[in-house]
Amino acid sequence: MSRQIIDSHIHLDMYEEEDRLQILSELEENDVTSIVAVSNDFASSVKQLELSKIDRRIKPAIGYHPEQALPSESELSAILRLINDNADCLTAIGEVGLPYYSQREQPDLDVVLYKEVLECFVRKAAEYNLPIALHAVYEDADMVCEMLEQYSIRKAHFHWFKGDDRIVQRIVSNGYMISVTPEVTYRKKIQHIVKQVPLTQLMVETDGPWPFEYTFKGKLTHPSMMHESMNSIARVKGVTVDEAYKEIYETTKRFFCI
Repeated sequence: MSRQIIDSHIHLDMYEEEDRLQILSELEENDVTSIVAVSNDFASSVKQLELSKIDRRIKPAIGYHPEQALPSESELSAILRLINDNADCLTAIGEVGLPYYSQREQPDLDVVLYKEVLECFVRKAAEYNLPIALHAVYEDADMVCEMLEQYSIRKAHFHWFKGDDRIVQRIVSNGYMISVTPEVTYRKKIQHIVKQVPLTQLMVETDGPWPFEYTFKGKLTHPSMMHESMNSIARVKGVTVDEAYKEIYETTKRFFCI
């Protein structure tokens, strides 16, 4: 049985150097053929590009994470220029989206301004026909879907998605992707989402170095954890583990053009 797998969303630059080197050295033995390294800001974007030039298994994505203060005009312009200058070697635009959790903590947060920033990245995804990796959960996903539809975006990836069945169906109907983290092994609400998403629109990720609970508690978040995710997905979908691996691996390769 082939166990090949791709980490569709990892913050590789956020690991300590020693941990990052360990992860990269262990990818082959864990059948991880590629990792999609998403960015948080300009410095992060530059780092992902540098890492991707050192190791071809690292697939870089450029963006600005929404769960932080808005970028300055100069930083946003610099990130957009970086996309223009490196479009040919990018795997995706991301991580980008809307500040759902920040807004819960700061109800007066001006989401309109965050939507304007997101729109800049959606335009770039349309311009260069690149997949876009999205931080858009619950009701924010509806707003993001509207924007994606407006720009006729065909390749959208809702990473670690959380939301109700109606929004899941909208994402699936649009042909977009949803990915799950190792949380799928112990969270019923994530397993419920997996039930609704076709294997041809499902991917796995770590979102590392974000930590996980239960059997993963206290452990370095490592792409090898996705193998446990695959076992859970197969069980939830009622398919063989072999079928789950094959479908999700091919889906991810096709989506990111890896």
